[in-house]
Amino acid sequence: QVQLVESGGGLVQAGGSLRLSCQASVRIFGINVMSWYRQAPGKQRELVATITSGGDTNYADSVKGRFTISRDNAKNTMYLQMNSLKPEDTADYYCNAISNFRNYWGRGTQVTVSS
Repeated sequence: QVQLVESGGGLVQAGGSLRLSCQASVRIFGINVMSWYRQAPGKQRELVATITSGGDTNYADSVKGRFTISRDNAKNTMYLQMNSLKPEDTADYYCNAISNFRNYWGRGTQVTVSS
């Protein structure tokens, strides 16, 4: 099984940047898909970005061009670089991994963007 721990959240002004990290308890080179999700208060959890074991990436339209997802297999860590942050990016951000047809989730890290 996989244990995931997010870090890097915090308070930032609009236009600023944050870098989120997701550290896995196992080697991630064999994990097919890893993703970042977010959930704002009163809203459904939404997919932000995904990255495959081969390095292919996909982004939600709302963050395309501003966020970059990456993974470092040697460090067993996935990242989300968030630039040009907007107040609407405020949410709890969650790390997700799909392995052996099962979903694994971190406990989340909070991101707050002030105007």
